[in-house]
Amino acid sequence: MTSIKPCAAAEFQREDQATSGLPMWRECFSAVEAALLHIAPVYYGLGFPAGDKSAVIVVPGFLGTDAYLVELWAWLYRMEYKPYFSGIGINAECPNLLIRRSLNQTIDRAREETGRKVHIIGHSLGGLIAMSAAAQRPQDVASVITLGSPFRGKAAHPNILKMAEYVRQFIQAKHGDDVLPSCYTGHCSCDFVNSLNGRLPSSVQMTAIYSRTDAIVDWQYCITGDPAKDFEVPGTHVGLVFNPSAYTVMARRLENTHRRQGLHAVKTQRPVA
Repeated sequence: MTSIKPCAAAEFQREDQATSGLPMWRECFSAVEAALLHIAPVYYGLGFPAGDKSAVIVVPGFLGTDAYLVELWAWLYRMEYKPYFSGIGINAECPNLLIRRSLNQTIDRAREETGRKVHIIGHSLGGLIAMSAAAQRPQDVASVITLGSPFRGKAAHPNILKMAEYVRQFIQAKHGDDVLPSCYTGHCSCDFVNSLNGRLPSSVQMTAIYSRTDAIVDWQYCITGDPAKDFEVPGTHVGLVFNPSAYTVMARRLENTHRRQGLHAVKTQRPVA
């Protein structure tokens, strides 16, 4: 068993370019995970308490859009939460701009419509965006759930890193001086990266879901090092958004946040004179 120390400040700046060493063709099994989801009890909410109507925002991963998260969105709706798509479009843009121009607006709308803090679920790079937004707005975010998100450092399959470099060059050409020279790297000094270099406030419940058979990202970069926050599931990187085991963890962690908030409200309620 590999020993992982708790995530420390500035770890996101690491660019070890480590990979799982597994062939990418294994990701084809994500189709099997999607099929199994439809026969899993959690998919229909069986054995799990109904949600509390709080807002849950889903954020896509690298090069993805909200469209592939429709299954997750629909499940959250059936579980009686109020799901929201991120509204960021294609996740192939400066994350700092995506948060400022799109995700923050979605958080504001969700807060206004539900009257309570929001939950954010992010897949892969979307999880990093979720964590950064939560660190910047802890007063508005109740919890963050990451699905195969390498928040401990830049670690992915070489093909993915090459694609990320193309995106970085595109961002520089598109925005010029409007973005920093080190944009889309772990060394950027923007709010997105700076927020990831610290720890989430204790008021924000953190959940990191990962798979040791992830062929895209090294799982060791996707965990906090705290067993109470890290949850291993079998499966692929792409399939984490369809993985029945991941849905089970998400259902329990969302319900746990609701309980925590209820206990906090009872403890802070002023006694009647």
